[in-house]
Amino acid sequence: MLNDFKEIIKYREMLVSIVRRDLRSRYKGSFLGFLWTFVNPLLQLIVYSIVFPYILKINQENYPMFLFIALLPWIYFTSSLQGATTSIVGGANLVKKIYFPRMILPLAVVGTNLMNYIYGLIIVFSALLFTGVDLTMNVLWLPVVLLIQSIFILGLALIFSALYVKFRDLEHIVGVITFVWFYLTPIVFPITIFPDHIAETIGYNPMVPIINSFRDILLDGKQPDWSSLSYSLIVGLLATVIGLIVFRKCQKTFAEEL
Repeated sequence: MLNDFKEIIKYREMLVSIVRRDLRSRYKGSFLGFLWTFVNPLLQLIVYSIVFPYILKINQENYPMFLFIALLPWIYFTSSLQGATTSIVGGANLVKKIYFPRMILPLAVVGTNLMNYIYGLIIVFSALLFTGVDLTMNVLWLPVVLLIQSIFILGLALIFSALYVKFRDLEHIVGVITFVWFYLTPIVFPITIFPDHIAETIGYNPMVPIINSFRDILLDGKQPDWSSLSYSLIVGLLATVIGLIVFRKCQKTFAEEL
Protein backbone atom coordinates (compact mmCIF):
# COMPACT_ATOMS: atom_id res chain seq x y z
CA MET A 1 0.00 0.00 0.00
CA LEU A 2 2.92 2.29 0.68
CA ASN A 3 4.05 1.67 -2.89
CA ASP A 4 0.62 2.83 -4.12
CA PHE A 5 1.03 6.16 -2.36
CA LYS A 6 4.59 6.51 -3.66
CA GLU A 7 3.35 5.97 -7.22
CA ILE A 8 0.59 8.54 -6.77
CA ILE A 9 3.16 11.06 -5.59
CA LYS A 10 5.41 10.17 -8.53
CA TYR A 11 2.52 10.78 -10.96
CA ARG A 12 1.10 13.77 -9.08
CA GLU A 13 1.54 16.03 -12.10
CA MET A 14 -0.71 13.74 -14.12
CA LEU A 15 -3.30 13.84 -11.34
CA VAL A 16 -3.22 17.63 -11.17
CA SER A 17 -3.40 17.82 -14.97
CA ILE A 18 -6.53 15.65 -15.13
CA VAL A 19 -8.24 17.66 -12.38
CA ARG A 20 -7.43 20.93 -14.18
CA ARG A 21 -8.68 19.50 -17.47
CA ASP A 22 -11.94 18.34 -15.91
CA LEU A 23 -12.54 21.70 -14.23
CA ARG A 24 -11.78 23.63 -17.41
CA SER A 25 -13.96 21.41 -19.59
CA ARG A 26 -16.80 21.70 -17.10
CA TYR A 27 -16.75 25.49 -17.18
CA LYS A 28 -15.48 26.07 -20.73
CA GLY A 29 -17.74 28.36 -22.74
CA SER A 30 -19.94 29.00 -19.71
CA PHE A 31 -20.85 32.58 -18.89
CA LEU A 32 -21.49 31.87 -15.19
CA GLY A 33 -18.55 29.48 -14.86
CA PHE A 34 -18.46 27.40 -11.71
CA LEU A 35 -21.72 29.00 -10.49
CA TRP A 36 -23.57 26.50 -12.71
CA THR A 37 -22.35 23.82 -10.32
CA PHE A 38 -24.70 25.27 -7.74
CA VAL A 39 -27.80 25.80 -9.86
CA ASN A 40 -29.06 22.31 -9.01
CA PRO A 41 -28.43 22.54 -5.24
CA LEU A 42 -29.92 26.02 -5.17
CA LEU A 43 -33.08 24.72 -6.85
CA GLN A 44 -33.15 21.84 -4.36
CA LEU A 45 -32.65 24.36 -1.58
CA ILE A 46 -35.68 26.37 -2.73
CA VAL A 47 -37.90 23.29 -3.04
CA TYR A 48 -36.84 21.75 0.28
CA SER A 49 -37.12 25.10 2.04
CA ILE A 50 -40.76 25.23 1.01
CA VAL A 51 -41.72 21.58 1.35
CA PHE A 52 -40.17 20.65 4.68
CA PRO A 53 -40.74 23.68 6.93
CA TYR A 54 -44.24 24.53 5.69
CA ILE A 55 -45.77 21.32 4.43
CA LEU A 56 -44.08 18.83 6.77
CA LYS A 57 -43.99 21.34 9.65
CA ILE A 58 -40.27 21.01 10.41
CA ASN A 59 -39.45 23.79 12.86
CA GLN A 60 -35.77 24.57 12.38
CA GLU A 61 -34.22 27.99 12.89
CA ASN A 62 -32.61 29.43 9.74
CA TYR A 63 -33.66 26.32 7.84
CA PRO A 64 -32.28 27.42 4.42
CA MET A 65 -28.72 27.61 5.80
CA PHE A 66 -29.26 24.49 7.92
CA LEU A 67 -30.02 22.71 4.65
CA PHE A 68 -27.47 24.43 2.40
CA ILE A 69 -24.52 23.69 4.71
CA ALA A 70 -25.34 19.97 4.54
CA LEU A 71 -26.40 19.84 0.90
CA LEU A 72 -23.07 20.91 -0.61
CA PRO A 73 -20.88 18.28 1.12
CA TRP A 74 -23.54 15.71 0.25
CA ILE A 75 -23.28 16.68 -3.42
CA TYR A 76 -19.49 16.36 -3.11
CA PHE A 77 -20.06 12.87 -1.73
CA THR A 78 -22.55 11.61 -4.33
CA SER A 79 -20.91 13.30 -7.33
CA SER A 80 -17.58 11.75 -6.39
CA LEU A 81 -19.01 8.26 -5.99
CA GLN A 82 -21.03 8.35 -9.20
CA GLY A 83 -18.20 9.87 -11.24
CA ALA A 84 -15.51 7.63 -9.80
CA THR A 85 -17.56 4.49 -10.41
CA THR A 86 -17.29 4.91 -14.20
CA SER A 87 -13.85 6.56 -14.22
CA ILE A 88 -11.80 3.49 -15.20
CA VAL A 89 -14.18 2.55 -18.01
CA GLY A 90 -14.34 6.19 -19.11
CA GLY A 91 -10.55 6.32 -19.26
CA ALA A 92 -10.25 3.02 -21.15
CA ASN A 93 -8.09 4.55 -23.91
CA LEU A 94 -5.50 5.71 -21.38
CA VAL A 95 -5.61 2.43 -19.47
CA LYS A 96 -4.95 0.41 -22.63
CA LYS A 97 -2.23 2.61 -24.12
CA ILE A 98 0.06 3.87 -21.36
CA TYR A 99 1.22 2.88 -17.91
CA PHE A 100 0.24 4.98 -14.92
CA PRO A 101 -1.28 4.21 -11.51
CA ARG A 102 -4.87 3.33 -12.39
CA MET A 103 -6.22 4.75 -9.16
CA ILE A 104 -5.26 8.18 -10.51
CA LEU A 105 -8.57 8.14 -12.42
CA PRO A 106 -11.00 7.77 -9.48
CA LEU A 107 -8.74 9.98 -7.38
CA ALA A 108 -8.99 12.71 -10.04
CA VAL A 109 -12.79 12.56 -9.90
CA VAL A 110 -12.70 12.98 -6.13
CA GLY A 111 -10.18 15.83 -6.50
CA THR A 112 -12.34 17.63 -9.07
CA ASN A 113 -15.44 17.46 -6.87
CA LEU A 114 -13.41 18.52 -3.86
CA MET A 115 -12.35 21.66 -5.72
CA ASN A 116 -15.98 22.32 -6.62
CA TYR A 117 -16.90 22.13 -2.95
CA ILE A 118 -14.07 24.46 -1.98
CA TYR A 119 -15.28 26.94 -4.62
CA GLY A 120 -18.75 26.56 -3.15
CA LEU A 121 -17.53 27.69 0.26
CA ILE A 122 -17.36 31.21 -1.17
CA ILE A 123 -21.13 31.08 -1.61
CA VAL A 124 -21.66 29.38 1.75
CA PHE A 125 -19.64 31.98 3.67
CA SER A 126 -21.40 34.82 1.84
CA ALA A 127 -24.84 33.32 2.53
CA LEU A 128 -24.01 32.79 6.21
CA LEU A 129 -22.94 36.41 6.65
CA PHE A 130 -25.99 37.60 4.68
CA THR A 131 -28.35 35.68 6.99
CA GLY A 132 -26.65 37.01 10.10
CA VAL A 133 -24.60 33.94 11.07
CA ASP A 134 -21.20 34.91 12.46
CA LEU A 135 -18.19 32.81 11.57
CA THR A 136 -15.93 31.92 14.50
CA MET A 137 -12.35 30.71 14.83
CA ASN A 138 -13.74 27.16 14.85
CA VAL A 139 -14.02 27.47 11.07
CA LEU A 140 -10.34 26.45 11.13
CA TRP A 141 -11.53 22.90 11.91
CA LEU A 142 -13.30 22.75 8.55
CA PRO A 143 -10.30 21.25 6.66
CA VAL A 144 -10.12 18.45 9.24
CA VAL A 145 -13.76 17.48 8.67
CA LEU A 146 -13.28 17.77 4.91
CA LEU A 147 -10.22 15.51 5.10
CA ILE A 148 -12.15 12.85 7.03
CA GLN A 149 -14.97 12.98 4.49
CA SER A 150 -12.50 12.77 1.61
CA ILE A 151 -10.84 9.69 3.11
CA PHE A 152 -14.22 7.97 3.34
CA ILE A 153 -15.14 9.00 -0.22
CA LEU A 154 -11.80 7.80 -1.58
CA GLY A 155 -12.26 4.35 -0.04
CA LEU A 156 -15.69 3.91 -1.61
CA ALA A 157 -14.49 5.41 -4.91
CA LEU A 158 -11.70 2.83 -5.19
CA ILE A 159 -14.09 -0.04 -4.46
CA PHE A 160 -16.81 1.05 -6.88
CA SER A 161 -14.46 2.06 -9.72
CA ALA A 162 -12.65 -1.28 -9.58
CA LEU A 163 -15.80 -3.42 -9.41
CA TYR A 164 -17.61 -1.48 -12.14
CA VAL A 165 -15.09 -2.64 -14.76
CA LYS A 166 -16.47 -6.15 -14.37
CA PHE A 167 -20.01 -5.45 -13.08
CA ARG A 168 -21.56 -2.69 -15.21
CA ASP A 169 -24.86 -2.78 -13.31
CA LEU A 170 -23.01 -1.20 -10.41
CA GLU A 171 -23.56 2.30 -11.83
CA HIS A 172 -27.32 1.94 -11.32
CA ILE A 173 -26.87 0.25 -7.95
CA VAL A 174 -24.74 3.16 -6.72
CA GLY A 175 -27.49 5.55 -7.83
CA VAL A 176 -30.05 3.64 -5.76
CA ILE A 177 -27.71 3.40 -2.77
CA THR A 178 -27.01 7.16 -2.72
CA PHE A 179 -30.73 7.92 -3.11
CA VAL A 180 -31.62 5.83 -0.06
CA TRP A 181 -28.53 7.05 1.80
CA PHE A 182 -29.70 10.65 1.36
CA TYR A 183 -32.79 9.99 3.48
CA LEU A 184 -30.78 8.09 6.08
CA THR A 185 -28.63 11.19 6.62
CA PRO A 186 -29.98 14.29 8.44
CA ILE A 187 -29.64 16.67 5.52
CA VAL A 188 -33.19 17.96 5.02
CA PHE A 189 -34.21 17.34 8.65
CA PRO A 190 -32.55 17.36 12.08
CA ILE A 191 -31.89 13.94 13.55
CA THR A 192 -33.78 15.05 16.68
CA ILE A 193 -37.12 14.49 14.91
CA PHE A 194 -36.65 10.74 15.39
CA PRO A 195 -37.21 8.78 18.60
CA ASP A 196 -33.98 8.10 20.47
CA HIS A 197 -33.69 4.44 19.44
CA ILE A 198 -34.10 5.28 15.73
CA ALA A 199 -31.73 8.25 15.97
CA GLU A 200 -29.15 5.96 17.59
CA THR A 201 -29.43 3.48 14.71
CA ILE A 202 -29.13 6.23 12.08
CA GLY A 203 -26.07 7.48 13.96
CA TYR A 204 -24.12 4.44 12.73
CA ASN A 205 -24.22 6.04 9.29
CA PRO A 206 -20.68 7.50 9.00
CA MET A 207 -21.99 10.49 7.07
CA VAL A 208 -24.06 11.62 10.07
CA PRO A 209 -21.11 12.86 12.18
CA ILE A 210 -19.60 14.46 9.10
CA ILE A 211 -22.74 16.42 8.20
CA ASN A 212 -23.31 17.35 11.85
CA SER A 213 -19.71 18.58 12.07
CA PHE A 214 -20.17 20.93 9.11
CA ARG A 215 -23.23 22.38 10.87
CA ASP A 216 -21.45 22.63 14.22
CA ILE A 217 -18.62 24.62 12.65
CA LEU A 218 -20.46 26.82 10.16
CA LEU A 219 -23.93 27.25 11.65
CA ASP A 220 -23.33 27.01 15.40
CA GLY A 221 -19.75 28.28 15.50
CA LYS A 222 -18.49 25.48 17.72
CA GLN A 223 -16.08 22.59 17.52
CA PRO A 224 -17.35 19.31 16.09
CA ASP A 225 -18.10 16.33 18.29
CA TRP A 226 -14.69 14.68 18.06
CA SER A 227 -15.83 11.36 19.51
CA SER A 228 -18.49 10.79 16.84
CA LEU A 229 -16.25 12.24 14.12
CA SER A 230 -13.54 9.75 15.13
CA TYR A 231 -16.00 6.99 14.28
CA SER A 232 -16.34 8.39 10.74
CA LEU A 233 -12.55 8.57 10.46
CA ILE A 234 -12.17 4.92 11.50
CA VAL A 235 -14.84 3.83 9.00
CA GLY A 236 -13.18 5.95 6.31
CA LEU A 237 -9.74 4.48 6.95
CA LEU A 238 -11.21 0.97 6.91
CA ALA A 239 -13.00 1.72 3.62
CA THR A 240 -9.75 3.07 2.14
CA VAL A 241 -7.78 -0.03 3.15
CA ILE A 242 -10.47 -2.29 1.68
CA GLY A 243 -10.59 -0.08 -1.40
CA LEU A 244 -6.84 -0.37 -1.95
CA ILE A 245 -6.98 -4.16 -1.60
CA VAL A 246 -9.95 -4.52 -3.97
CA PHE A 247 -8.46 -2.09 -6.48
CA ARG A 248 -5.06 -3.76 -6.56
CA LYS A 249 -6.67 -7.16 -7.07
CA CYS A 250 -9.05 -6.02 -9.82
CA GLN A 251 -6.66 -3.79 -11.76
CA LYS A 252 -4.71 -6.83 -12.98
CA THR A 253 -7.54 -7.60 -15.41
CA PHE A 254 -8.59 -4.03 -16.32
CA ALA A 255 -7.07 -4.17 -19.81
CA GLU A 256 -8.77 -7.49 -20.56
CA GLU A 257 -12.18 -6.40 -19.25
CA LEU A 258 -12.07 -3.09 -21.11
